[in-house]
This record gives sequence, structure tokens and C-alpha cells, in this order.
Amino acid sequence: MERIGRPQERTLCLGEGEREELERISRSHSAPHSVVRRSQIVLASAAGESNTSIAARLRVSNPTVCHWRKRWFEQGLVGLYGEARPGRPRTHDEERVAQLLRTVLDSKPTGGTHWTVRSAAAATGLSKSTVGRMLTLFGVQPHRSKSFKLSTDPLFVDKVRDIVGLYLNPPDHAIVLCVDEKTQIQALERTQPILPLGLGYLEGVTHDYIRHGTTTLFAALDIANGQVLTQCRARHRHQEFLSFLKLIETSVPADLDAHLVVDNYAVHKHPKVRAWIAARPRFHIHYTPTYSSWLNQVERWFALITQRQIRRASFLSAKDLVDKIGAFVKTYNTTARPFAWTATSEAILEKIEHLCKAICGTGH
Repeated sequence: MERIGRPQERTLCLGEGEREELERISRSHSAPHSVVRRSQIVLASAAGESNTSIAARLRVSNPTVCHWRKRWFEQGLVGLYGEARPGRPRTHDEERVAQLLRTVLDSKPTGGTHWTVRSAAAATGLSKSTVGRMLTLFGVQPHRSKSFKLSTDPLFVDKVRDIVGLYLNPPDHAIVLCVDEKTQIQALERTQPILPLGLGYLEGVTHDYIRHGTTTLFAALDIANGQVLTQCRARHRHQEFLSFLKLIETSVPADLDAHLVVDNYAVHKHPKVRAWIAARPRFHIHYTPTYSSWLNQVERWFALITQRQIRRASFLSAKDLVDKIGAFVKTYNTTARPFAWTATSEAILEKIEHLCKAICGTGH
């Protein structure tokens, strides 16, 4: 008597290499979810689990399980990946897209410094939506730019290795301090009260103000614990810098050497400053390369206090400004943590080399 009903399902057998690859895909967190689910279907089917059981456990339909079993028998592992879908064919071929990219990357528009979506569309004959989509796809952003400055210091490599070595491997029985001053901090009083933050609207600050003088903030950041030693002075001559160095001297334990990272500001190299340092053998000065203030970690702290305390505040006088800076520093030091410096000197020099090659057009 002939069998009535659906034919018996074919047994799905996997080779060792196929099984390992499917198991890798099924555990992947980066592969598309659809591909992961299909690999799970094939593995379960090869283990002898029925289509109905697989569908119930993986929350898919029976026809879906049958479809991917069939695709496996027909195409193997390749069949689990995406297939061509119906839809309108591409309007623009690769050459049109390449022409757009060459235009934007290798030329400038007439009467402008950079391409816009509309100007690029007019120059290439493509629609604005196509140009916008292609530029987004390839990560081309002609409307944006970033600033940079290459150091001209002949001892750039040596200074980078010296300072980065201090950060990554500080000397024993010594303290490393990043020292600098933030000059001309203005005590600005807003002419109208600040509109407080509320539900659905931002804090409002008037654009006009009354000036009440300035102050200079001297700071020394301890890279070991992140705490900051500060002093505010009305001016920023070598006399004020020497005064701050004397404050550092009294604050650093006598049995520790002091390594100071400073920039090339003229005040830091004044003859009287050099003489003061030379008279104290436990003090060691490490100058950053020219145009390389980013190597001084205290610059990051200056950005932090500007953002949190100075930029959006209103000050009634220069003394009010100094008092609020002092209050911020006192609060900050109670929970201070060191900045995590991870860049090696080799990594920094490699980036500089890459930048120089990009400027010269000799490679990327």
C-alpha cells in the first residue's frame, strides 16, 4: 500500500568544518540576527529535531524552517546569507558614484572653499538626495573641518618620549606635576538674570555682560592622584610664576623629587626662573615641544573647569571669580581621579607620520 501524506524529511548531515562554522555563527554577537537564526535552524535539524519543534523553540513558522533546510541542501553555507530581493534596479552605476567622490575629494567648487550637497549635485548631474546618500555612505563630510598644528621643535621626538615616559612610568621617590597657567579669565556679570533650566527648555543666559576685570589661574596637576594645586593672581609675569613655584616647593614633601611638565611660554624660561630651578636639584623641568600643549595633562583640567564653572557663570567682581574658582578646586580635589593616559610615544609618532604623509600627498 502506497504511503499517504507528506514525504519523509531528508536527513541533514553536516561535515566537521560545516558544523564548526555554523556553531561559530550561531554564537556570534556581530553577525546579522537573521543569519544567526538560520544557522541555528540548520544545526537543530542536523541534530534530529523535528521541524515543528524547531519552529516552536526559535519562534518561527514551519514554512520558514522548511525553506532554510531546502536552501541548505541546494547551496550549503552560502545559501544562509542574503539573497537578491525584488525592487527597482540601481539608477547610477559605480562610475557615476566614483566621479562624484573624485569631484568632492580632489577639487574645489568655483567661488567656494568646500562642496555642499547642492553644489556637488549641480556639478555631477546627480540629485541632491543621491549625493547626500552617497556622501553619508562613504563617510565624506566636506562641510566639516578640524584644526591641527605640527610642531617645528627639532627635539620633538626626544621631548615626546621624555614626557610620555613620565606619564606611563613615573620615577621612584618623585612626584610628576603638570604645570601651566590659564590667563585672562574674565569676571563677566550677565546684565539680566539667568533663565533657569526647566521641563522642555534650556537654561537661558543673556549674550551681553559687564566686565569686572580678569585673573590668571596657575595650576599644578598631580598625575598620580589627579589632585590640583592652584593659585590665582592678577598678572602672569615671571614674578607670579616664581611665586607659584615656591607654593609647589612648600607643598611637595622634602624627600621627593619634583618633575614639572611645562610649555614653552616665555615666563617659564625667564632667567630668574631658570636660576631658581638650578638652585634646587630636586626640581626637574620637562618642556613640551612647541605647539604641543596637548601633551600637558593640566590643559585637560583647564577645559574641565571652564566647562563646569567659568563659561556659564555670572560673577559680580574679580574677587567673586577667584572665590568660585577656589570653591570648585576644593570640591574637585575631594573626589579627584587621575586622567588615564594610554598613548605610547610610538603611537603618537606614528600618528604624526600619518599626518605628514597626508599633507604631502604621499599616502595615508
